[in-house]
Amino acid sequence: MKTYIAPALKLSLILIVILSGLYPLAIAAIGKFTPGHGDGETVTYKGRVVGYANIGQKFTKDQYFWSRPSAANYQADAGAGSNKGPSNPDYIKDVKARIDTFLKHNPDIKREEIPAELVTASGSGLDPNLSPAGARVQVARIAKIRNIPAEQVVKIIDDHTENPLFGLFGPPKVNVLKLNVALDELKR
Repeated sequence: MKTYIAPALKLSLILIVILSGLYPLAIAAIGKFTPGHGDGETVTYKGRVVGYANIGQKFTKDQYFWSRPSAANYQADAGAGSNKGPSNPDYIKDVKARIDTFLKHNPDIKREEIPAELVTASGSGLDPNLSPAGARVQVARIAKIRNIPAEQVVKIIDDHTENPLFGLFGPPKVNVLKLNVALDELKR
């Protein structure tokens, strides 16, 4: 028994030092080289922080791009999926209500043109991004409400589209908060 206890204690101590000390320090050091220097990338408007780029926010006014729905009601401390599958009646009811709401506010759009991401919540419930198609489907509404040419809204989307890392990892995306700040900056 002694032959097993001593190596097990040594291994446990080594892993505690590595996983509880060295690993967190290494991750914190790497974070210092990211946007926001490990504290999160803040988005500012008129010198005031309006949110974090990596945490989704709820936008419901017609003059803004709408975010992906959140199962966590956009609360970062409660981020989680709904855990409801496509056969769950409550889930189906929620999705149908989101489709109806979207169509009511975007009368020029047909039901089949609505990207799934605009009516289904992400796994974390805090997704800050949309696909370019998810943003473009909202252009007519925003252009009409803001009384600006649709081409100008499309240009904002194009200017804020982030391509995948090395063109390989993931689809193109646009950050909804950054798009909405860019819309508000048009008034300057």
